Amino acid sequence: MSQFHHSIRPFMKFQFTVAPNSNRRAMTTNLPRPRTRSSARGPNTLWLLGPAMLVLIVWTQVPFLLSIYYSFQRYNLLYPDRKGFVGLANFASLITDPIFRVSLIHTLVLVGSVLLVTVAVGLLLAVLFYQEFPGRALARTLVISPFFVMPVVSALVWKNMLMHPVYGLFAWIANSLGFKPVDWLAQYPMLSIILIVSWQWIPFAMLLTLTGLQSLSREQLEAAKIDGANAWQEFRYIIVPHLAQTLSVVIMLETIFLLTIFAEIYTTTSGGPGLETTTLPYLIYLKGFNDNNIGIASAGAVFAVILANLVAIFVLRLIGRNLQGARR
Repeated sequence: MSQFHHSIRPFMKFQFTVAPNSNRRAMTTNLPRPRTRSSARGPNTLWLLGPAMLVLIVWTQVPFLLSIYYSFQRYNLLYPDRKGFVGLANFASLITDPIFRVSLIHTLVLVGSVLLVTVAVGLLLAVLFYQEFPGRALARTLVISPFFVMPVVSALVWKNMLMHPVYGLFAWIANSLGFKPVDWLAQYPMLSIILIVSWQWIPFAMLLTLTGLQSLSREQLEAAKIDGANAWQEFRYIIVPHLAQTLSVVIMLETIFLLTIFAEIYTTTSGGPGLETTTLPYLIYLKGFNDNNIGIASAGAVFAVILANLVAIFVLRLIGRNLQGARR
C-alpha cells in the first residue's frame, strides 16, 4: 500500500479545483481577446480603398463642382474677359428659353417610350428564354450582344445600313414588296431614335428580368398547371408579381441612364429636323459648343442632375412600396 501511495505521489501535485463564478469571470476578462478579421485588416483596407476613393472623387465630384461654379458665372468662350458672378441669371435664361421647354418634353417622351418598349419586350424575352429548348445558351448570347455595341456604332449601323432611304435594308424590303421607301430619320425622327435606343437597352432589361426569374420555383408553376391555370394566368398571377421588385430596379436604372442619351441623337439627326429630336442633353451641347456659353450650359447640366435625382427618388419610393407590399 505504501508502495502504491509512493508511486502516485508525483501525480498528486496537480490539484484541479473549480473556481467560483466571480473568479471565473475575472479569469475570462483578463484573457487577451483574439483580433477579429475586420480590426486586423482595418488599416490595410484603408490604404487600399484610399486611392480608389480619391480617384472616384476627383473623377466625378470635381467636374460637378465646376459645373455648379460656372452655372453662377458669366462665362462665354467668345468673350473670355467678360466674367463675373450673375447669380441665377443663367438658370433664368435657360428656363425662359422656348427651346428648353421643347427639349424637356422630348426628353420625357424619349425616356417614357424607351422604358415602355424595353420593359415589355425584355419581360417577354426573359419568359421565353426561361424555358428550356435546344440552343438556348447561344440564343441568349446573341440577344444580349447589342448591349455591348458602342452607341455611336449602333447609331451608324441603323442610319446607314437599316434606315437609309436608298441603300438601307428597310428600303430594300419596301421596294421588294412594291412600296415606296420611307426616309425614317427625316419623316419619323423621334420614332427612329426610340427604335435605336430601345434596341440597345432591351438586352439590359431582359438580362436583369431573367436573373430575377431564375429564383422562381418551377414547382410553383407546375402546381398552377395542375390546378388548371393556363399560360396567361401563370404570367399574370405568378410571374409578374414575382418580378415586381426586379422590374422596379430595371426602371430605375434605365431611367437614370436614358436621361443622358446623346450619342445616338448626335450621330443620326443632330437634334433635327428642326427641333424634333432636341433633348435636354443635346441642348446642353448646343449651348456649350455652338453658342460657346459655358455658364448656361453648366446651368443646364445642374438642372439635368436635379431632374435625374428627382426621378431616382420617385422610383426608389416606388420600389420601397413594392418591398413593403411583398413583405406583407
